Amino acid sequence: MFDTDFLDLPALRSVHGRVRLPGSKSISNRVLLLAALCQGRTVVRDLLDSDDTRVMLQALRQLGCGVELDGTQACIDGLGGRAPSGQAIELFLGNAGTAMRPLTAALAVLGGDYRLSGITRMHERPIGDLVDALQALGCAISYLGNPGFPPLRIGQPTLALERPIPVRGDVSSQFLTALLLALPLAAGRPDAQDIVIEVVGELISKPYVEITLRLLERFGVRVERDGWQRFVIPHGSAYRSPGEIHVEADASSASYFIAAGALSSDAGRNGPLRIEGVGADSIQGDIRFVEAARLMGARIDSGANWLEVRRGTWPLKAIDLDGNHIPDAAMTLAVMALYADGTSMLRNIASWRVKETDRIAAMATELRKLGATIDEGPDFIRITPPASPQAWRAASIHTYDDHRMAMCGSLAAFNPAGLPVRIEDPKCVAKTFPDYFETLFAVAQPAVPVPVICIDGPTASGKGTLASALARRLGYHYLDSGALYRLAGLAARRRGLAPEATNEAAIAELARCLPVCFDADCVRLDGEDVTEAIRSEAAGMDASQVSALPAVREALLELQRGFARLPGLVADGRDMGTVIFPAALLKVYLTADAAQRAERRHKQLISKGIPAKLDSLRADLEARDARDQTRIASPLKPAHDALLLDNSQLTIEASVDQVLDWWQARQPFQAAKA
Repeated sequence: MFDTDFLDLPALRSVHGRVRLPGSKSISNRVLLLAALCQGRTVVRDLLDSDDTRVMLQALRQLGCGVELDGTQACIDGLGGRAPSGQAIELFLGNAGTAMRPLTAALAVLGGDYRLSGITRMHERPIGDLVDALQALGCAISYLGNPGFPPLRIGQPTLALERPIPVRGDVSSQFLTALLLALPLAAGRPDAQDIVIEVVGELISKPYVEITLRLLERFGVRVERDGWQRFVIPHGSAYRSPGEIHVEADASSASYFIAAGALSSDAGRNGPLRIEGVGADSIQGDIRFVEAARLMGARIDSGANWLEVRRGTWPLKAIDLDGNHIPDAAMTLAVMALYADGTSMLRNIASWRVKETDRIAAMATELRKLGATIDEGPDFIRITPPASPQAWRAASIHTYDDHRMAMCGSLAAFNPAGLPVRIEDPKCVAKTFPDYFETLFAVAQPAVPVPVICIDGPTASGKGTLASALARRLGYHYLDSGALYRLAGLAARRRGLAPEATNEAAIAELARCLPVCFDADCVRLDGEDVTEAIRSEAAGMDASQVSALPAVREALLELQRGFARLPGLVADGRDMGTVIFPAALLKVYLTADAAQRAERRHKQLISKGIPAKLDSLRADLEARDARDQTRIASPLKPAHDALLLDNSQLTIEASVDQVLDWWQARQPFQAAKA
């Protein structure tokens, strides 16, 4: 996950390959609660690992459920339909509506002493219609803040279930889902009658209720319904664990990759994008996004649990669509509309306004930044795309702490103008798809060269520390070029190859595909942490010998250039800007003097308990500078377009801030936001 303030996506051309999606959020949290309400153990496979499911799992632990996690598998030991005993329980549910609404209903029916709260945005999301319904059937529930909104306090109920229970259906289907999940707990009482729920008004997001009904059946409760207005839970209903249940991949998350496949300009040459884990047999309503994407011109083939997508009609066809049945996935259509042949309209989407943010207002604001003309109303959004490639604008997309705004915003990177897009607060995708950007980059092809920042300078100038810190701030890959010759020498030794001319061809072949990764503060070779191993005196001697082999130098040149991968690269060395990446967007050359560098090195060695003399260190550095500056191959010198940074008196933080300022000045986003 990209834990950065922003993430810059260069313009993208296409996607191809295979994508395996994480489990569905809607299914995951429903299944977890159902498993908790059962007697015995339920094994949940392919569970989504995200903020929302972590919130639910933590709540279940606090309520007394046994929870064992092993990757994407969870074992839940349920409560058996009984309220947990003991002291008051305070549950913090973040911004997870799929936890707040169902837990509110289940705990209100079970009874106890609970306080349910969340982040500020959760306290702005309405829950009054659900609370009204629960109070009407005898639940003890009250507001701890603004009436109609969390936080809530729940006490012991006096249930009265003889009359139909009314609940509004035109604000959020989660209110009905919450009652459907909770009321089977009361249907099993000896004196229970059939429990009837009546929906007041038009029920929105019916496919999400369909998910609930199907999962209830898996857990032993069959709800009878009369259309979408009346639901009957038969008396005697009781939850029974299925023993094991599989969570299918998230259809809402699939929408972004379906869109990306439809936008891919060269998918015909490289083949379609295959999406695995969800397909024609999905129980999720958002699978109907496939129909909408086909209406816009996408070519989509499908099987039981897979989809294959490629570009079809181009430009895409404008649509006029009632998005009520796919409220989450319909957001993706709003961005696809930027690539359409006319004005598109998404109607009946009032529920967008009470989601993680006011999604109609947010989408309108951000699409306007990109150059679109937008009209919005209480329950609709009308999108007219930019009139030409030249009318597109680079934009910094504000995400409103809303995962779907971030993922939708990434699709703007396929714009025909070849402009980058900035996603603010990219870590908000952790709510449902923590690895979204990594998954996208694994299948995406850039439309422009991947952005590279080069940090060059003499020995002990701090270039490695600066470059790695900069890479972390930007979410870019990091290349420590100075370590590669040491790694090549180490790999050769491990293969039984002495670093000498007779083994040049074999070592070069080894170096060409060296399985190296620079991860935070460690260097990994084929997954093993070799940070200390390559710093030994023997490794240094091997590196010197390896670097004298021309074929190895050529192989490592190719390897280094291969580090330029999405979303970008920060590379440090002595010839990054002059030889390896001469077209880099930003080149920085550090010019700290030898005396200052010697002092830094002296402090470093002393802190490790290694004796050192300051004068000797300075003499060694000056001698090495002279050798590096006069060598025939790739002499140490600034690139002609490098910016000089004297970091003799600067802290690492100040150096990073300076380079970031230079980098920001070269980006188009500031002008776009003005």
